[in-house]
Amino acid sequence: MKKNPLSAQLDVSDFLPADETEKQSLVVMRESVSFWKDGMRRLLKNKVAMVSLVVIILVMIFAFILPIFYPYSYDEQLRGRENLGMMEPIPEKALALAESKGLSTFPHILGTDNMGRDYMIRVMMGTRISLLVGITASVIILFIGSLYGAIAGYFGGKVDMMMMRLVDIIYTVPDILIIILLSVTLKYPLKQLAADYPAMFGWIETVGVGLVCIFIVFALLYWVGMARIVRSQILILKEQEYVTAAKALGAGSGHIIRKHLLTNCIGTLIVTTTLQIPSSIFTESFLSFIGLGVAAPMTSLGSLASAAIGGISSYPHRLLIPALMISLIILSFNLLGDGLRDAFDPKLKN
Repeated sequence: MKKNPLSAQLDVSDFLPADETEKQSLVVMRESVSFWKDGMRRLLKNKVAMVSLVVIILVMIFAFILPIFYPYSYDEQLRGRENLGMMEPIPEKALALAESKGLSTFPHILGTDNMGRDYMIRVMMGTRISLLVGITASVIILFIGSLYGAIAGYFGGKVDMMMMRLVDIIYTVPDILIIILLSVTLKYPLKQLAADYPAMFGWIETVGVGLVCIFIVFALLYWVGMARIVRSQILILKEQEYVTAAKALGAGSGHIIRKHLLTNCIGTLIVTTTLQIPSSIFTESFLSFIGLGVAAPMTSLGSLASAAIGGISSYPHRLLIPALMISLIILSFNLLGDGLRDAFDPKLKN
């Protein structure tokens, strides 16, 4: 019997059990995954990024763990072992002197420098300093740049215009000139500070005024790129509904920036910071190469390469080894940064 279209009675067929076709249409084809889980899954599939991560871990073991067990110190000068080549045996007179004084006779794998210091441990310490400078500088840049860019992007208007004009001015400042001026200006005040308060500032004498000035310049000048990236992300995110809801609930600007905006662009911050590390390492190596880095006897990869220039014809490995280490570290961090960008950037998801 045909149902009257004007009838208010329910159609019993609407309440029949679902058939197999209807059941299959409701089956979830893939489990729901979070942003981080999906990004990590795509990162693990990137073989180049995984190989780069393994290389970085091996380099960190080489720089931070192996020196603990190595029998020589980076500043230990061994008489009679000057200018030894790679795996060159220790002279008999130096062996006899070492045995009489209880010194190590472990073979010098990469030889020694012109002052009798083991070159392997100096490469380890140089790698450690370069990594510490790169990572510390990137953290400084991340903190200052993200905070500055978030404030500029969130408030907008005249605040944004004034803050971005300051960024444009900082872009024009020559960094090397500032480092030279700071090295000359702060040399004696910092040394006096280290002498007056050795317990708190004694590390300044160890690393040198030049390295302290490099950190100051990173804090003053190098955060502008990060600030622009964060500002562009905040300009998009602040128009979202959850920001409007937070404002309606009475949340303050600081709370919204910290809890809602910066946390939602954390993927971009991680990628940008990872790509900033090799840039910071290269800058430190270049400045150490021209004599504006760490103070002797502390060393970095750049200062090792600089010291090896004079004897490149007789001992080319002294220049090639730190140069190859710099290239390996920078290449690995760049490839890992590209892998992180491919994994966590929503625009590249497909």
